[in-house]
Amino acid sequence: MTNTSLQYDSQIALCRDVFGKKTKDYGTSWRILRPKSLTDQLFIKAQRIKTLEETDVRKVDEGIESEFIGLVNYAVMGLIQMKMADDPRMELTEQEALDLYDAEVAEIKALMMAKNHDYGEAWRDMRVSSFTDLILMKLLRIKQIEDNKGKTIISEGIDAGYMDIVNYSIFALIQMSEGKV
Repeated sequence: MTNTSLQYDSQIALCRDVFGKKTKDYGTSWRILRPKSLTDQLFIKAQRIKTLEETDVRKVDEGIESEFIGLVNYAVMGLIQMKMADDPRMELTEQEALDLYDAEVAEIKALMMAKNHDYGEAWRDMRVSSFTDLILMKLLRIKQIEDNKGKTIISEGIDAGYMDIVNYSIFALIQMSEGKV
């Protein structure tokens, strides 16, 4: 499990680097996005991954890896947005955005480590395309919860879905870094 923790940290570092650079370029313009818009952005990215997995033709020169990084970062943004729902500020400092990012990722990693222990690292035997399908399923569930105004009877909430999307995306990135597809 130590290897998983180190691999997870390595992939998160890549995602955080992209998040930091985009924050320098764009500020925190993502603060304008409503929760449903973030979910739709995640859906677009996941759908593109599925399309790329199923076809050999690419008309945009960005691969699957960058889309999984985008999934991680948009899901983290979604979690930050949920926690900052009552905070009207659109612009955060770069350091504040990174601190919020780090806090979310620490919570998400703790969840992953607990689940990873209980599931015996079953994700290592999965295909990257299965992570894509699970992410799309999570997004359809999140959309349904959003349509139900956040109400669930027995299911986990939107935040749990976003956390799972991050973890599935990191698992896919780890597998891709090991040459698995």
